[in-house]
Amino acid sequence: MNWGRTLIAVTLTLTTSAASATTLNGRVVDIADGDTLTLLVDHQPYVISIAAIDAPERYQAWGDRSKTNLGRLSFNRAAVAHCTGVDRRGHQVCKLTVNNIDVGLEQIKDGMAWWVRNSANGLSAEDQSAYESTELMAKLKRQGLWRDTNPVPP
Repeated sequence: MNWGRTLIAVTLTLTTSAASATTLNGRVVDIADGDTLTLLVDHQPYVISIAAIDAPERYQAWGDRSKTNLGRLSFNRAAVAHCTGVDRRGHQVCKLTVNNIDVGLEQIKDGMAWWVRNSANGLSAEDQSAYESTELMAKLKRQGLWRDTNPVPP
């Protein structure tokens, strides 16, 4: 095995991953649904999918309430998006904070979204643990969509 080539490949992979991370500072100008919004940064709109959560679609139970809750948390407010990639729709995938509050975590806490474990690789281990425990608490308290007997993910 050529350790030199392996080390170079690992270094390039880590550098590429770090280079693809982007921080956007802007104002939330549109709410599409409970996990998607538009962030205006220097007159440039960015469609943001909030990392590691999935909210009910608008036609599903809790869909409109999830969208409304995301609007309550973020609409027309300054926000910081820590983006780690782009999803299949071309949206930036980001952890979004408003006034230092993790909006994705709040959506989970309020029972307006599920934590998506298999898409949490952009979050720190600490964030992943917080998302998991917050979802469990929302279930136990029967918050939001957890009031339904069998909530159906999107």
